[in-house]
Amino acid sequence: MQDQLAEHSTFYTRWLHEEALPLWRHFGFSGLVGGFCETMDLDGQPTSSPRRARVHPRQVYCFAEAGCRGWSGDWQTASREGLNHFDRTYLLPDGFYGALATASGELIDPSFDLYNQAFAILAFAYTAKANPDTTALMADRASRMLQALKVSYSHRELGFEEANPQRLPLCSNPHMHLFEASLACEVQPGFDSAAWAALSDEIASLCLDRFIDGTNGGLREFFDADWMPFGGPKGRIMEPGHQFEWAWLLTRWAERRGRPDAFAKARRLFEIGETYGICNERKVAVMALNDDFSVADPIARLWPQTEWIKSAVRLALISEGEQRERYLASAVRACRAFDQFLAVPMSGLWRDKMREDGSFIEEAAPASSFYHILCAIYELDDCVRALS
Repeated sequence: MQDQLAEHSTFYTRWLHEEALPLWRHFGFSGLVGGFCETMDLDGQPTSSPRRARVHPRQVYCFAEAGCRGWSGDWQTASREGLNHFDRTYLLPDGFYGALATASGELIDPSFDLYNQAFAILAFAYTAKANPDTTALMADRASRMLQALKVSYSHRELGFEEANPQRLPLCSNPHMHLFEASLACEVQPGFDSAAWAALSDEIASLCLDRFIDGTNGGLREFFDADWMPFGGPKGRIMEPGHQFEWAWLLTRWAERRGRPDAFAKARRLFEIGETYGICNERKVAVMALNDDFSVADPIARLWPQTEWIKSAVRLALISEGEQRERYLASAVRACRAFDQFLAVPMSGLWRDKMREDGSFIEEAAPASSFYHILCAIYELDDCVRALS
């Protein structure tokens, strides 16, 4: 299995550095005019679709991390000017970021979304990682964002609200990305490690105690005001991609904190995603399950396949013997699932949605997927290197 994973890793890294990053740097980024495009058609041309705020810090992360990983292209301009465009277009007087702008940089939806603030913090951390001379500024910006979130959006128990005044349902997904950002900040030199570690611990506790169902071990998406499952069909949703993504994050947190209980729950999340969330015919992770693990949405998107890869290789590294081999074998299956989405005429692009019959929806490639793709490729590379 290690040899097969090494072959996948070599291919993906070459594809990323020689095809995808150059393509999205030169055609998916317009500098002072429009920042990063929302989507790119399958001929390699950026579309004029409105740009969600989240796209910009996610792409800043991609180019900053690529620079840290040794990509020789011009990651500096994309990461620096991408963050400048994000600030110039989306930053509001209250210190938070709006939600949507036109391709020409006109803000058309200034509403608050915790999800967007989480990615802003992630971009601050990786900007400092790639450009140490920005550390003081980025650390201060991240700390000020955290303090503003606490003042304006803290939930009375743990975590954060979706709006002020409260809007329901409350969601686990933005907390997942805030968890990812806090884990990055707590180890970034020059950042307030104690404050970010405290946030990581708070979100981990919320996940372990409330997001994860105490009976079946699956992670829910939507909650009422007391962090109890939201009523109706919406409250029953458990997404396989998020079982994998939370498993990856909880494993990283448990490694740092020495928490066997978190390891156990991460393994259960992975088991649910792998056992119930993979279509037997298409061999890909589907979009959503119900809390009895029946399929709620059979569409398969690209991003859950990347989270399957990330969680499988991370769990392989903390395992031994037959258990490690099982995770490595799962990672190989996840790579094969991912490969289906990369089979496009222009290398460096991808498809996003596979129908139940195995055909793909014809649409432009979303830039937001790049964050998932790049992270999975580097996580796989780390695993292969650690096991070699």
